Amino acid sequence: MHVAREALIRSALDSAQRAEEIGLARDRIILSCKVSGVQELIAVYRDLAARCDYALHLGLTEAGMGSKGITASSAALAVLLQEGIGDTIRISLTPEPGASRTGEVIVAQELLQTMGLRAFTPLVTACPGCGRTTSEFFQELAKTVQAHVREQMPLWRVKYDGVENLTLAVMGCVVNGPGESKHANIGISLPGNGEAPSAPVFIDGEKAMTLRGDNIANEFVGILDDYVARHYQARAD
Repeated sequence: MHVAREALIRSALDSAQRAEEIGLARDRIILSCKVSGVQELIAVYRDLAARCDYALHLGLTEAGMGSKGITASSAALAVLLQEGIGDTIRISLTPEPGASRTGEVIVAQELLQTMGLRAFTPLVTACPGCGRTTSEFFQELAKTVQAHVREQMPLWRVKYDGVENLTLAVMGCVVNGPGESKHANIGISLPGNGEAPSAPVFIDGEKAMTLRGDNIANEFVGILDDYVARHYQARAD
């Protein structure tokens, strides 16, 4: 395995050197080594980074489908990115039949954002659900809010500065709900098992209102839209 790794790295470095010799500028060269094993990818790029200063493109090739591909790619790339290795990335996922290939772009964005390296769109913090929750409503609301944010983000990005750093929380009971909601810019704690049928909403750490009834989802999305319009600086035309 060491011989194959050295051959891969040597090939990349020799190719880059030859490209420079025939006139390609050094800052136009990006090296990428196609590797499909997590530990091998980490080892190859650590070695490559130590032996050159070319820009490096990270990606676990043939990572697979669904959670397996996401987990493998995240495990490999997160280690390297945390060490300061890598200039561009690609998440390579096998799409579900009929599914869009944009899913791998979203995973790449979320990897960078959850590591605190880049911000692309507001992310929703949500609890996993347990015996304290009474229904799937909080899960449905979290999905609705995340979908609304992704749908609106192209417009928000044009109109407002910094909205990608907005934090949201959709929680399913009183145990973690109020605390997590207070730590977000906008958070809601939906009623759990044995709780009163009410949903307090927290804005920038303070309880702002309580939602009740069958229209909580639409009301909460309206609160989100209003917050964005009031709290983020409109871009100059």
